[in-house]
Amino acid sequence: MQKLFERLEHFAQRAHNLPLEKGVSSNVWRATPTNSAFDDSAICGRDDERKNLREYLLSEDVVIDGGSKIGVLAIVGMGGLGKTTLAKLLYNDAQVKEKFDVKAWASVSKDFDVVKLAKSLLESVTSVATTLDNFDTLRAELQKKLSDKRFLLVLDDIWNAGYVDWTNLMHILNVGQLGSKIIVTTRHERVVSVVNATQTCPLKPLVIEDCWTLISKHAFATHKCTEQSNLEETGRKIAERCGGLPLAAVALGGVLRTNLSNDYWNKVLTSNLWNLTKEDVQPALLLSYHFLPASLKQCFAYCAIFPKNSELHKEKLVQLWMAQGFVYVSQNEKSIEEVGGEYFDELVARSLLRRSADGEHFEMHDLINDLATMVSSPYCKRHDKETQLGNLNKIRHLSYEKSMSNHFDELDSLHGLKGLRTLTALPLEFGYMIFRHYLENEVLHELLVALKQLRVLSLSSYNNITVLPNSIGHIKHLRYLDLSCSGIERLPPAICKLYNLQTLLLTYCRDLTELPEEMGKLVNLRHLAIDNCINLTELPKEMGKLVNLRHLDISWCCALTELPKEMGKLVNLRRLDIDGTGLQEMPVEIAKLENLQSLSRFIVSKQQHGLKLAEMRKFPHLQGQLRISNLENVFDPSDAYQANLKEKNQIEELSLEWSDSILEDSQQVVLEHLQPSTSLKKLSLKCYGGSTFPSWLGDSSFGNIVGLRIEDCDHCSSLPPLGRLHSLKELFISGMRSVKSIGSEFYGGNSLLSNRFPPWRL
Repeated sequence: MQKLFERLEHFAQRAHNLPLEKGVSSNVWRATPTNSAFDDSAICGRDDERKNLREYLLSEDVVIDGGSKIGVLAIVGMGGLGKTTLAKLLYNDAQVKEKFDVKAWASVSKDFDVVKLAKSLLESVTSVATTLDNFDTLRAELQKKLSDKRFLLVLDDIWNAGYVDWTNLMHILNVGQLGSKIIVTTRHERVVSVVNATQTCPLKPLVIEDCWTLISKHAFATHKCTEQSNLEETGRKIAERCGGLPLAAVALGGVLRTNLSNDYWNKVLTSNLWNLTKEDVQPALLLSYHFLPASLKQCFAYCAIFPKNSELHKEKLVQLWMAQGFVYVSQNEKSIEEVGGEYFDELVARSLLRRSADGEHFEMHDLINDLATMVSSPYCKRHDKETQLGNLNKIRHLSYEKSMSNHFDELDSLHGLKGLRTLTALPLEFGYMIFRHYLENEVLHELLVALKQLRVLSLSSYNNITVLPNSIGHIKHLRYLDLSCSGIERLPPAICKLYNLQTLLLTYCRDLTELPEEMGKLVNLRHLAIDNCINLTELPKEMGKLVNLRHLDISWCCALTELPKEMGKLVNLRRLDIDGTGLQEMPVEIAKLENLQSLSRFIVSKQQHGLKLAEMRKFPHLQGQLRISNLENVFDPSDAYQANLKEKNQIEELSLEWSDSILEDSQQVVLEHLQPSTSLKKLSLKCYGGSTFPSWLGDSSFGNIVGLRIEDCDHCSSLPPLGRLHSLKELFISGMRSVKSIGSEFYGGNSLLSNRFPPWRL
């Protein structure tokens, strides 16, 4: 600390002697202003987007909600996708030109300055530079040019726009005629909501065919592609590497045109795309990084440890950021997980991360991954067959492929990595894998002894690691430990010395039989995952001492039959996953966990002093999925009413289960009282013993239900009237032995339901 203070003092003294202005100039980085000029022959793809957006611009003139006469079209997507190009296509379209009396183009970039915008728009309208600086004079002159005219304005490349600034701009522009339009291009989804876009076009990457067409236009120039057909096969493979980014295709075309030989094109194909295109692609993408807040820059750069095409999961990535101290909480109102989640959402909104096609995870575009690699070098490294590590002393975050043999032997010295903060074995596994990876015990011990500065250690899927060496206790700074899918049988007592540990992952450790009794010493533990540990029979009795624990996942621990009574002391617990366990009872103390937001299963006790259904009222913040089982143990129907499911409007999927379908009139009253919120999306009933379904099932107020499952409700003679559930798409009915036929009341007079679910398909 003293040395740091001395260095800072030294820098402060030197700063006085340098001719530096106070603060940092915002003009150091400046995007090249765009303009409306374009070459139609150099554009490929986007035909569908162009057609749809042109139809919007040419559509009938209507007053927008809120009384505005101006419609706003937002084109949003990551840098290099062609937002500006698409805007130019629309701006210069012949039919669009005919419709609008006045057109203007303004390049906005980082600073959304209303005065500068007004000046830029005025100059674009008049095609004459203006010397006016007074805002009121600028406003009056611009309004004069736009008044009672139908205009089309393009505000290109908006990085950030405040609601007040946007409202002030719209007050100036609202003098135009009904049907006036504004085209906005942006990389940030938040801008779309600020400008209150009436039409939004999220740009997707180009198809490979369009990328190849674009490459060939620039690569062959005056030559005809048919004359160079021997290069086409290689060129199409190169087009795949563009990742659908027009900017990358143009840049690669420029590289390829310098040498139209097979050898050169194959060299381009096998080399690093980023190195080949950095002069053209880098500035456009680097701006996305440059304009990130400082807190997000290190989070984004950290993603460089993941190879291209990696599956990124929000919760896991936030945990890694937390472990490195990247997530800063300035107010007590939000938890560190919530702030980290906001960081993640911000990177998604800025198109630096994107949701995968199947919607199950997130990913990075290849060129964005290259960008992260560039800005994080030399501190973040991926150790694989193609990458040279360089200076080991500078590396802070290192990932390596488990499939590489002798990966640690290839390093000059483990002691050269003494400043390492992250050591991650890739790929990160998200389920039980059949692949077998081995790490010698001596090497593991040497790792733990040498790398004492580690914050993150991931050793997932090492089947031969059955016991961790006691040297694990020496890594005092460790906050994240992943042993998922390993052969671990037990954890050493030394692990309880890791007082800073925040995340411990033991998912699919099927040989794990016990946890250390002194585990309660890990007072900073926030996330504990021991799901699918099929041989784990009990949890430590001192679990209640983990007062900072927020997520406990013990799902599919089949041999686990009870929870510690001290569970009630986990007052900060937000998520409890117990599906697939052997639990038949839950301790009454569970009702003290009033901050729970996710409870996968609630088990109603049959004991007189056990957990009653009425205790559900103590969980007002539940959301997501909820399964209530053993409902046959509800002896007082008023307990179902007190559970207050109707007010839990954040629960999207609800499953109500009885153990066996036994005819009991009381069950009918219980189910009637278990009416859920009308925001429910999926409902499942199993082994219900009533003779009729509740009045609320099939009511039109439940229009949000998209999925319904009814199983083994043997004593119901008729099906509920589902005709009013207009959103219902998934319907499963099984084991309804008392139902002899499907009457018209089932369809509720709704022919659409009859078309979707005719009797022979049920």
